Formats: sequence, C-alpha cells, structure tokens
Amino acid sequence: MIIEQKPLYNTLPIGQDIMFTVSDETIIVNKFQPKFTAEVYVADESSNLGSIASKVATLKVTPNNKGVGIFSLQSILESYVESQHEGVNYLQTSISQFKGVNYTLDNPHPIHLIDKFCVNTKNAKYFAISFNVEYYDTNTLDQLLLGSPVKSENYLYFNGVLDYDEPLVLDKSNYGYNLNVPKLILNDTYGGLGKFISNAPIEQYARLEDYGTLSFFNFLNTSTNSFQVGTDNATNTRVDNIEISLYNSAGALLVSPFQIDCIDDNGGWQHITDFSSARLLYFGAFPANLDGWSTVWDTYKTQVSYYTIRAYDDQTTEISQLYKINIVNNDCKGFESIRLTWLNQWGTWDYYTFKKKSVKSLQTNRTSYTQQGGTWNNSTFRINGYKGGKKNFRVNTKQLITINTDFVLDSEAVWFEDLINSPEVYLLNSFNSSVNDARSGITNKYVEPVTLTTSSYTRKTKANDKLIQYTFQLEKTKNKRTQAI
Repeated sequence: MIIEQKPLYNTLPIGQDIMFTVSDETIIVNKFQPKFTAEVYVADESSNLGSIASKVATLKVTPNNKGVGIFSLQSILESYVESQHEGVNYLQTSISQFKGVNYTLDNPHPIHLIDKFCVNTKNAKYFAISFNVEYYDTNTLDQLLLGSPVKSENYLYFNGVLDYDEPLVLDKSNYGYNLNVPKLILNDTYGGLGKFISNAPIEQYARLEDYGTLSFFNFLNTSTNSFQVGTDNATNTRVDNIEISLYNSAGALLVSPFQIDCIDDNGGWQHITDFSSARLLYFGAFPANLDGWSTVWDTYKTQVSYYTIRAYDDQTTEISQLYKINIVNNDCKGFESIRLTWLNQWGTWDYYTFKKKSVKSLQTNRTSYTQQGGTWNNSTFRINGYKGGKKNFRVNTKQLITINTDFVLDSEAVWFEDLINSPEVYLLNSFNSSVNDARSGITNKYVEPVTLTTSSYTRKTKANDKLIQYTFQLEKTKNKRTQAI
C-alpha cells in the first residue's frame, strides 16, 4: 500500500480540504471486492495517536476508476477542535490567572481576562491515519482478509479556516497552506518577522479598562511540524518571553522595558513535550490585563500614551513584529464606548473598541389574552378593577445596538471583513476598578453574546471614500426576562 497524496504541511488549519489518496495495485488487480479503510486517530498528545482510546472513526471507500481510494477528513476532524472561551488549569502545572486568582472549575474566568499567559485546551489537536485494504482471496467470498497497514505522519491541526481563494503550495500531488507567508509563525523566515495569530493590524487602540489577548504558536519545529518558532540559533523552538515598553505622549520611554517569561508560573509552558495544548498560547496584552500583577504598569499607566509588544526567543532575538497599543479615552462627546471581540479566521480572538455614537433600542413581541373582569367562583360575583380586558402573558424583548467606528485606515477596513464573517461575536465589558472583580462575581459580567445583524459590507478605501467609517448593527442573543402571570 502506498499513500499517494497527503497534506503538504504537518501543521494546518482544519477549515480546508484535507485529502488523502491511497493505492495498492497488486490487491486491486488480483483480489476480489477490495475496499480501502482508514482508521482516524485524534489525541491531545502525538504519542497517543494509534491507541484504541484515540480512534474516532473507521472509514471505508471502494476504489475509483483509477484503482485508488480517496478520503476527505475535514468534516470528521473539525468536530474535535473549537474556540477557547475560558482560562485553563492544565495538569495542575500551567494555570491561568485573573487578578492573581487561579482558574478552577468552581472559579472560572473568560480567556479574554487572563493576567499573563494561557495554554489552549480546545484550539489544537493531533491526528494520524492508519490505512489498509480489505479484500477476498477468491470469488466465493469465503474469508475477508486485510493487507498490511500503512500509517500517515502525525499532523497538528487548529481551528482556523482557509478562504477558497487562499493560495496553496503544490508539490507533486500534495498541497497545503504555508503559514509563513502571512507571517503567522513567530520567526524570521523570508527575511521578515512573524505576527501573532490574527489578521489584525499591528497598531491597535484600547482604553485603560479594556481587555484582550494576542495568540501565538509555540514549540513548532520544522522536522515535526513543517514550521519553526524562533530563529535557527535558538536552543528551543519557542517564545521565551514577551517584552513591553511604555511611552509617554512625547514618545519618550517612561521606564526600562519589562519582560514576561512564558513559563508555567505565568500560565505559559516551558517544557519540551508533545502536548497540543502547548502548541498554541494566549497572552493578556491589553491594558486591563496588565492591571494588578505588573507593578511597572500600575506605577506608570496614567502616564502611558502608548506601549509596544514584541516576542523574543531564548537567544534574546526578536521573532515578532513590533505591536503598538495606543491608549485612547472615551469620546469627548460623551458617547458610550463598546468593545467587541470576535472569533477570527485562525480560530483565536480579535478586539476592537467602537468609540463613536452607539444607539440602544428594545424590540418587543407581546402575546396577549382577554381576562375575565371579576370573580366567578365565590358566593357572589365581585368586580375587581385590576382584572379584565386585554393582558400580556408573554413579553419577548430583545436589545438592539447600533455602533459606529471612528475614522479608520485601509488596513482596518480589510480587517473588519473578519468581523462580518465571524460565527462568534461578543460584547466585552470593561474592568471595574471600584470593586475587587476577582471575588465579586464575574459570571455574565464581562462577556455577552451578540449576533451581528449587519448583512452587507463594502470594503472602503481612502482613495475611493476619503474618510472611512463603518456602522454595524448588533442584537443581544438573550431576551430580557419578565414575570410569569
């Protein structure tokens, strides 16, 4: 048996065609009623692939007119990855924190609020396929026989998607998407530095009370994963630390840059393992995430006009582009700022604060009935003034929100296409410094699900439209509650 076709790269987004083609010319020509089989294995650790516990499906196909079996695996594999919504307590070793409090099942926190780092438990998995062929030796079909199995390579896949027009690399019959081209791997490949896992521009805006994360691949190496994190001189192919530099309005550095090490104690991971959870991590990068744990930030934040973020490998070599977070205030006209987070193309989260005019309205649907005007089950008929006439026994009320951007750049206009195309959008409420949020109850407080009801989007450019501004309509997904009558 020969694997004729397979994915070109060993790290790949799940939202694409994942095709394998196998052949066994001798059996197809000489045996009876052959069928190709594929045993699909999915696991958190690559070393567990092939175990009975990791087998999720067994597929069978008959040979096509060319005598080969073609398997499409995307629809099966996508069931085992999803978006990361909460922090993590991973193996009691790497534990994310919110305002210094460890994540637990009894005291969880959203992924957007993490203090420093957080590994993933939902975004990424490994898979491998064991191929074989079954057949009968004679035309009497007495005994079903099996050939010699052939196992595929181990693949790391994550909850990203590819558009149909994304350019693919073709090598003979194998094809795949090169993650180094959009710079989604933190390294210096192709003479340019990597980016975090997002299509967002590297310059963003946030208020001091805004939360958000940046995500990145970690511990990828070329021999196993097709892509490498870090430079060729690095001892380990991982992000060693992320450095933050604070600047005032004059562009002067306020204090020496400080580093956050990507280690267990900070919610990160420093060990060489085959865990998929350590292959994709989150970093609490926005102002409210820095509050409390960073004494440098707490000391200087009122003077900060902007700050920069950059990742380094263990040779103190830059491996990411320089990200700039500009500190902004609420609009001077008194508009309420609304911050959204949405699932981006690559399965992690993007953020934007809408500062301009926002309008909240209620849409109500009532179900009514006509009530009797008095009491009919007493010794005499009694008229009650509060009874009778038309009453509502069910009131369904939805909250609608219209939001507006400030004037944006061409790059942000392109980026908003991810928002309009995202299946998950949330309101992300700001940090309340007047209470101890870590212990005052955060369930339902920070993350509110909404649906984007805007049905069309026009990509604007400065050349065509001069000033670029967008309006979006949202609908809260949960109805307001009313009393039962």
